[in-house]
Amino acid sequence: MNILFFLTPKSDVAFLYDDETLRQALEKMEYHKYSAVPVISRSGKYIGTITEGDMLWGIKNQYDLSLRDSEHISVSAIKRRSDNRPVYVNATMEDLIDKALNQNFVPVVDDQKNFIGIITRKDIISYCYGRLCEAERS
Repeated sequence: MNILFFLTPKSDVAFLYDDETLRQALEKMEYHKYSAVPVISRSGKYIGTITEGDMLWGIKNQYDLSLRDSEHISVSAIKRRSDNRPVYVNATMEDLIDKALNQNFVPVVDDQKNFIGIITRKDIISYCYGRLCEAERS
């Protein structure tokens, strides 16, 4: 099974560049109503995943700031608790399922580790459910 069938391409994914500010991150996540988004470099490399919790604890533990002050803090300065581990474009469905057990989405990178998009847990579950229904009909 080619995982690209499930890919939401980078052009359709809300993501942050690692040099964007904390305020930009907060506003983008609020606008899209996401609790976690991928972080990439300007050259397109996947850096990690930042969550609302990462930003909250960063504000609490690292900075004494107002929303205006957050314009001067880059996303890369915020410590991340954990990152959504990516898969390479040639990964198997088993690789996706393994990652999706603990992640809402699975970032996908090419051979040069450039971020190309995500596969959502919802899409993986839908695929597995469809296969289960097919097996029951057989």
